[in-house]
Amino acid sequence: MNRAPNDFADADVIRQVLEGNVDAFELLLDRYQGHVSRIVSKHVPRDTVEEVAHETFVRAYQSLNNFRASESFKYWLSTIAVRCCYDFWREQYKHRETPVSSMSRDCQEWIDKLLSERSQESFAGQTRRQEALSLLHWALEQLSAQDRMVLTLTYFGEYSVAEAAKFLGWSVPNVKIRSHRAKKKLRKVLSKALPGDRGVRA
Repeated sequence: MNRAPNDFADADVIRQVLEGNVDAFELLLDRYQGHVSRIVSKHVPRDTVEEVAHETFVRAYQSLNNFRASESFKYWLSTIAVRCCYDFWREQYKHRETPVSSMSRDCQEWIDKLLSERSQESFAGQTRRQEALSLLHWALEQLSAQDRMVLTLTYFGEYSVAEAAKFLGWSVPNVKIRSHRAKKKLRKVLSKALPGDRGVRA
């Protein structure tokens, strides 16, 4: 009795690909494209998600020889996705054409309005607003690619320090130290953008 394609375990599919059945990789693409897109969408701009997700699968295909059957393919693929996001920001910062300090008009207008009204709400209470999210994204752009990724993984994401370390290929102590320093840098950036607003926390 022949098995349906979806009945094959990841390791079986990978074995087929490595044995020359290149088309079998499409099974993994169909199986995990949603998972990869969800990871990528948390770390890069919306209009680049498809491109970075595609790069993730290209790298996964090229690295299949390095996959160990004892590992979870889903977790292994997640690691590649995070590193593609990290590389995306490194490349973006390297070729940045506009000054890193530039702030969108909407973001600046919201800050002016917030300050002029002497809002009693804390910054944390504003995070559901689009303007506040824009401010947060702007603030993250003031950080290095390394600081940005470690924060989005450990502080804004759902990953543990150990998971972030594995994803980024860093040691656990390095992730802890960089995360602590990155949060201080982010707090400083936000404090400068919102002078006198004591609700800023990072």
